[in-house]
Amino acid sequence: MEHKTLKLPKLNFSKEVINYYPEVLTEDALNFMAALHEKFNASRLSLLEKRLKQQKFFDEANLPEFPQETKSIRESDWTAGNIPEDLKDRRVEITGPVDRKMIINALNSGARTFMADMENSTATIWKNVIEGHQNLNRVWRRHYKKQQV
Repeated sequence: MEHKTLKLPKLNFSKEVINYYPEVLTEDALNFMAALHEKFNASRLSLLEKRLKQQKFFDEANLPEFPQETKSIRESDWTAGNIPEDLKDRRVEITGPVDRKMIINALNSGARTFMADMENSTATIWKNVIEGHQNLNRVWRRHYKKQQV
């Protein structure tokens, strides 16, 4: 697959990001990301600042507490919704990274469920995350088949 350099006026990526993955980063997806950034960046930056203050609070040997405003929820009598049929039988499931070979291995494993792990079992660098999305997209569209390794 040929990769093009991303050149959009609304988005700027770090210099390390040189490849554009049009299968994942469609024009609609990029416009959506730009709109999200425009709408939420101020609150995102505010939350990051709040996070630094909270860390300082913990570094001073203070312990976390549940928010008072959610006390009534914690103390009320509540239940969760019904479990979807697809999740009721979890006797055999597999969790793994999202590189092509591991996804195909998961398809061939006989597991009833595959949980794509794009955090702990995948080095979260740009290339791995975007190509992980690309691989999952290909599985969804049935481009990868069992026994293809």
